[in-house]
Amino acid sequence: MLSALILAAGIYLYESRTEGITAVQTSGDYIKWVDFNVSSEALKKACLLDVESYENEVHLDWITLLAYAAVRGGGRFDSKSLTYIEDIAGQLSDGELTSQDLGEKYQYFSYYYEAYSAVLGGMLGEYEIENETGEYEKKYGLKAFSPIAKGFAYQDYDDFGVSRSFGFKRQHLGHDMMGLIGTPTRI
Repeated sequence: MLSALILAAGIYLYESRTEGITAVQTSGDYIKWVDFNVSSEALKKACLLDVESYENEVHLDWITLLAYAAVRGGGRFDSKSLTYIEDIAGQLSDGELTSQDLGEKYQYFSYYYEAYSAVLGGMLGEYEIENETGEYEKKYGLKAFSPIAKGFAYQDYDDFGVSRSFGFKRQHLGHDMMGLIGTPTRI
């Protein structure tokens, strides 16, 4: 239950409320800009499938699942996205397809995979955690964390994507979190 709560909290911190996907490429080497608009439901589904398949013969990578759903949904995540994720998870698990096949079959798969890797890369994987006896044990799951130390109060504003009126016309691309002076934080 605690891991599900941590997963939900972690995904909430990274959920974007922006519509559509916008990208600009420069010199073809890297993606300069992308709006990340994956729904929290799709993030949770892909994350859980990845964690559940970790020790299986075919390990399902959550970024691959999300990139496929983005390709099928035209960059939008709606009620069909979960079906797309379940469908491709089954095909990958059964060995019908590989992630390399997806890159060859779908023109924009590599683009979404690269963009989502930039946002989500490193958030899911192996980590060590201290147990009740003081020993560290290896686990696999969501590694993203709250930057505010446990037990310290803070305020946050879910203003990701809200327009800014000063400077240039642009959207806020952060999630504001403020603690009292002396609150231990980690970035």
